[in-house]
Amino acid sequence: MSAALSTDHPAVPARPRGRDGATGRAAPSGLPHDHLPDGVADVLVVGGGIVGLAAAWRASRAGRRVTVLDPAPGDGATHAAAGMLAPVTEADFGEQAALRLGADSAARWSAFAAELEADSGLGVGLRATGTLTLAYDGDDLALGRRVRALQEAWGLDSTEITVAAAREREPLVGQRVAGAFWAPGDHQVDPRAVHRALTAALAQDPRAAVVHRRAVRLLRSPGPGAPVTGALDDAGVEHRGGTVVLAAGADSGSLLAGVPEVYAPTRPVKGQTLRLDAPPWFTLDHVVRGIVQGRPVYVVPRTPGPDGHREVVVGATSEEHPDDRRATAGGVFALLRDARALLPGLDELALVEVTPRVRPGTPDNLPLLGTTSVPGLVLATGHYRNGVLLAPVTGATVDALLAGDPLPPAVAAIDPMRFSPTPVATSRRTT
Repeated sequence: MSAALSTDHPAVPARPRGRDGATGRAAPSGLPHDHLPDGVADVLVVGGGIVGLAAAWRASRAGRRVTVLDPAPGDGATHAAAGMLAPVTEADFGEQAALRLGADSAARWSAFAAELEADSGLGVGLRATGTLTLAYDGDDLALGRRVRALQEAWGLDSTEITVAAAREREPLVGQRVAGAFWAPGDHQVDPRAVHRALTAALAQDPRAAVVHRRAVRLLRSPGPGAPVTGALDDAGVEHRGGTVVLAAGADSGSLLAGVPEVYAPTRPVKGQTLRLDAPPWFTLDHVVRGIVQGRPVYVVPRTPGPDGHREVVVGATSEEHPDDRRATAGGVFALLRDARALLPGLDELALVEVTPRVRPGTPDNLPLLGTTSVPGLVLATGHYRNGVLLAPVTGATVDALLAGDPLPPAVAAIDPMRFSPTPVATSRRTT
């Protein structure tokens, strides 16, 4: 299905365009943008993954002039992501703020997808499948029950079911499975399709531009407390913006060398995903997550194509490692070993792609999202393993900032300056 999830956030009709491509809306009164000179964007987004393009699309929809700066938009974490929208099954001990943020964004996905599909004319692969979690052995089942107790304490919709009930939902579940859990509200979307739709929506706005260059540092006016005014690319070209949204993933922190007031400790966390080609007999239709001797694994089936074949994504490894774009034999082996322990039929599928990429981690695994103490600088980075899930709430944050409205409460609760140095107040010495 396309964008049919229920949500408390209704879809907004596609924007009407004038003869010059304008939306016909008055410019909102939030972030500064009035009287900018020609050649200066209202919003400059540094980074063109799903987070950066979501921010750019919302600014474009609000009638702003937008420039996106990225050498290969969508080729980072977005390209590898499986697209699970899973605040419940991602819930973990000590991460209640992440849960609130993820749940808020998951509730926005239906409206976000419907609006994006209307704007772009492209589907995004949003599917209300629910998620089945399998425990391989007794120890895995005990761990699953501890997590289930946490989910219950937090009021999340997750239920332990019998293995027989799991096989009723998915007959391909293997014989050596000790237990199962069902989360009906955890769904999926196709990240590559979402990125294509965001790209297409921006391409339809003559005031939006995507520049295929790498930012090397941010620019700011001279003087203490001066605003950030743009970014310098790797060809030595300056790109100016009334507001700069830093959405460069794991590279974000390095771009702030000239902005000592803001510290964004993003780091690369490498993961590998596999893409398999499944023939029509492979009827897996739900997202399957698993714990195999303490190791997490997931299997995400896409909607079948006209020939009955479907893409199946298996992931994901996680290691503190730079973005070398090199898959490891051990990582591929481990994913296939654990996935086939739960779904033995995977053995018969063709392995068509191995995708190693890095996610942008932060010390507390929470994103850096919102305005900073430096005028003109907004952070939208550090989304770690949930960039796809958090795209709608990131877009809602941009909407609020542009309109001068309050941030979503789950965003407002996470300070984007929490790692930055605290300004030291100086007092005048008297004699």
